[in-house]
Amino acid sequence: MPWTSDYYPVSMKNLPPEVRLKAVEIANALLESGRPEGQAIRIAIARAKQWASRRTAGSARRRPQGRRLR
Repeated sequence: MPWTSDYYPVSMKNLPPEVRLKAVEIANALLESGRPEGQAIRIAIARAKQWASRRTAGSARRRPQGRRLR
């Protein structure tokens, strides 16, 4: 049974909701490709954290130029 936003591995419970949802998506894809469950969970959590860090770093670079706030 694939994982969902309401049904996910216990090891994902402390992830922020957006990162958890991405991890669930990645884990389900890894399971479909034949990875064992434990391996899929570990890889999915690591990749979702990377995704989140790149996402926040990217939004910092996209801030419009202009007056600086003090």
